[in-house]
Amino acid sequence: MKSPSDDEKDFRARILEDIRPWGKFRVYPHENAGGLKIITVNPGASLSLQYHRKRAEFWIALDEGLEITVGERTWRPRRNEEIYIPREAAHRLRCTGPEPARVMEIWLGDSAEDDIVRLADDYGR
Repeated sequence: MKSPSDDEKDFRARILEDIRPWGKFRVYPHENAGGLKIITVNPGASLSLQYHRKRAEFWIALDEGLEITVGERTWRPRRNEEIYIPREAAHRLRCTGPEPARVMEIWLGDSAEDDIVRLADDYGR
């Protein structure tokens, strides 16, 4: 079985970037993606501190004004920063800016919305 760091290295190695006269595009591996979504977080709101048993996640920060926690690390990502979240790693997304902020999330592995183990939640779920 691969270690989480090997899984991340393998995923990142398969991201392709193509430079064009008008700019560039990036193609993310999606063969085993269990889901793809854009999450919008309102100012002052946050997702639960959670982890997943069946999937890792790959996030791309689309906007400024986010705070991300993965494991023991908490930081404010740059726009377009790419974040790998290993399976079973505690993580949280918070909007600290004055406007709603978004991340694109790719599920890596077979999973569903019910694969959420909440460790802390502002909404009592």
